[in-house]
Amino acid sequence: MTAAANTADTWPFSRVIIGIDPGTNVMGYGIIGVDARSKPQMIAMGVLTLDKFETHYLRLRRIHERVLSLVEQYLPDEMAIEAPFFGKNVQSMLKLGRAQGVAMAAALIRDVPITEYEPRKIKMAITGNGAASKEQVREMLKRLLAIPDDSILPQLDATDALAAALCHFYESQRPRSSASACKSWKEFIDKNPSKVKR
Repeated sequence: MTAAANTADTWPFSRVIIGIDPGTNVMGYGIIGVDARSKPQMIAMGVLTLDKFETHYLRLRRIHERVLSLVEQYLPDEMAIEAPFFGKNVQSMLKLGRAQGVAMAAALIRDVPITEYEPRKIKMAITGNGAASKEQVREMLKRLLAIPDDSILPQLDATDALAAALCHFYESQRPRSSASACKSWKEFIDKNPSKVKR
């Protein structure tokens, strides 16, 4: 599913977040927009199938090309990308890390800030359960973003990517404490003199 390209006259969103679920066989992407009421909405979601490419390097090139084209089409303010989880197969981990890296490089070319999220963190943000199934994540996304049944893709890579984008939105809405924003106790005291009892 896609939406119209971002234009200043018609674009109703003040902020756009692209989510990426990296993979060497299938890469998922999901894009959300945040409107003036700070309400997130799905703009687009989709998958890039890579099994037709003969070599891993051709797949990496295609991932880079596709992510760059998405960035140029939707002009996201931020990227949220799922971090590879540690598995037993070292070769698979290396390939997945490379896929993640080229997707990140495509965003960095256009100065899009990137945040990584572990799969468990994304599931927790969307469903409240870090061990939720991918199907449960998809069903919750349908409710949270009011996505009609006929607009949701069956590929779980797409909904995983959309979940990464929504997770990033939720995380960015959380208030940062003054203490966590300071690099030292001295800086905290300088910024918050009323909180210090003498």
